[in-house]
Amino acid sequence: MTDGLLLPPGAGSRIQTAGITLKVGAERSASWSVFEADVAPGFDVGAHLHHNVEEVFYVLDGELELLAFHPRDKAGGDWRTWESDTGTPVFKGGPGSVMFVPAGCPHAFFNPGPEPARMLFLVSPSGHEHYLRELADLIATGRPPDQEAIAALRARHDIHQLTPFVNRL
Repeated sequence: MTDGLLLPPGAGSRIQTAGITLKVGAERSASWSVFEADVAPGFDVGAHLHHNVEEVFYVLDGELELLAFHPRDKAGGDWRTWESDTGTPVFKGGPGSVMFVPAGCPHAFFNPGPEPARMLFLVSPSGHEHYLRELADLIATGRPPDQEAIAALRARHDIHQLTPFVNRL
């Protein structure tokens, strides 16, 4: 029999410089990983998709612009201007907002506010923490990130970038 896991607020494994805390990962579950993330003002993860991964994002504090649909027109440019085939625009979500992303669905998030936002996100299957740790190592150098190295990392982890991730401040 395996026991569960109980964590107090703030507990977990901090992922270096990324503002992300791993709550539950592949070492405890084969099904999913759970993270708490601080999203800095101006941070834009960029539109991307995963062919074999599902995600759920839950906004805890602040406001995020959220995308979870295929764009009406060819993907490119600023995803925040995209609309779905049915005319659905990018969603502005505050505390309690949820974004579910099925495999193959383009998605993104951006913090338009002056303060950090906080979210909880789940990734299935588990193991996304390996990608996040490798990414943190690539961007922790203090130099501009090597875009070729980031592209290779993402390709290894089923992340197909549609627009770049940037800090818009």
